[in-house]
Order: sequence, then C-alpha cells, then structure tokens
Amino acid sequence: MHSIILYIVVFVFGSIVGSFLNVCIYRIPRNISIIMPSSRCPSCNIPIKPWDNIPIISYILLGGRCRACKARISFRYPLVEFLNAISYFLVVWRFGFEWHTPVYFIFCSALIVVTFIDLDSQIIPDRITLPGIPTGIIFGSFLLLDPFMRHSSLGIKSSLIGAFIGFGFYYLVAEAGYRILKKEAMGDGDIKLMTMIGGFLGWKGVILTTFLGSLSGAIIGVLLMVLKGREWGSKIPFGPYLALGAFITLFFGQEIFYWYIVGR
Repeated sequence: MHSIILYIVVFVFGSIVGSFLNVCIYRIPRNISIIMPSSRCPSCNIPIKPWDNIPIISYILLGGRCRACKARISFRYPLVEFLNAISYFLVVWRFGFEWHTPVYFIFCSALIVVTFIDLDSQIIPDRITLPGIPTGIIFGSFLLLDPFMRHSSLGIKSSLIGAFIGFGFYYLVAEAGYRILKKEAMGDGDIKLMTMIGGFLGWKGVILTTFLGSLSGAIIGVLLMVLKGREWGSKIPFGPYLALGAFITLFFGQEIFYWYIVGR
C-alpha cells in the first residue's frame, strides 16, 4: 500500500513539474522569463486560472480548448506532463527513492525540455546543457549509479571519461562533417548535450546512447522520407534521438548490455 501511494505521489509530482517544463519549452527559445508573467493562453493572452491549469486533467475537462477564447490547446501540453510524470515513475521503480532520485528527476526533465525545444527550433539551449555538465559530473562522481552495474556507483573516473568522450567524439564528428561535407553535420548543442549525458551516464552510456540515437534517427528519418516525402539529406534535429537513447540507456542499459554479452 505504501509503495502504491509513493508511486501515485511521484507521478502527480512529475506531472506538476511537467507543467512547468511546458513553460520552459515555450519561453526559453523566445528569451522570455520562465518565472513571470504567469501562464496564459498563447492565443488570447488571458491568464489561465489555477483550476484550468491542473496537469493532464484540465486539458481533458476543457476538451483541449481555452476556456476564454475556445482556441485549441496543443496536445503537446498534456503529453509533456505525462512524459515527465512517467519518467519520474520509472526513476523510482528502477532506482528506488534514495538520495540520487532527485538528480535523476532533473536529468529526465532536462532531456524532455531539450527534445521539444530542438523539435521546435532546432536548437539545444545552453541554459539546459551548460549547468547540466557540472551537475552530471559532480553527482555522477559519488552519488549516481552505473546504469550497467546498478549495485555500484558511477564514480568520478567513469563520469569524467564519459563527459570527455561525449565532447571529444561529437566535436570530431562536427569538425569532420564541416571539412569533408562543407556543411554542419553536428551542432554545438549536440556536443554539449552529449557532454552532459556522459557526465550522468559514464563512458559506456555515451556509446550506447550514440548507437541507440543513431539507430532511432535512421529509422524515423527513413519513415519521414517514405510517409512525408522528406528529401534525402534534409536536416533533422538530432537532439531528440540522443535524448531517447539516453532514456533507454538510463532505464534499460544493464539489460541491453547483458543481452548483448550473452547473445554473443
């Protein structure tokens, strides 16, 4: 019973934080304060009442429309709230409710914000990744668990090497793409994102995140060409695929690692 109540509280808390993430996703690329003014309808600019701002539930009760002007509200808002809530749920399910839990919450929320900002604007804001790099290294050094060996801590060596490899490898890819293809193959935001991910997940996490991100990017890229007529070589944001790879690595890296070893 206590476990069920804990999971419910964590899910609700995650959805509330997810509501704030929606504010960040909308305002950060526009250089608007994430604190003031209060939330308001993007169509009529009327402030949203507290009872119309309950995560997920208000969207359902309002039928996906603003109470004042009846403009349609993007489905993205409850989606972000749900994704953040379920990620917090998974953190507690996977790692328990310990000292490292809030750090994993921050990591998951950062990945969600990065994903949707990159999808919208094709940028990964420094306001997310630059504070995330020292945060990942500091807490990864003594508090976070190794996603591939959950009974042991990540450790300063793995965290620093992960951040170094995340930066170095993607920097080299970006430089090679620019010199050989004469165009941007990897943005600075992707480099900083992978440096942050390396600090949180270690060097093995960087490798698996890169593999999973590239695989999912290739699959979705082909689907977009087939279904929506995207041209080959058209630019697509890579940040969301790296974030997806980091999510999978965080929660299922150990299983993937042992499946690969046993499979061989």
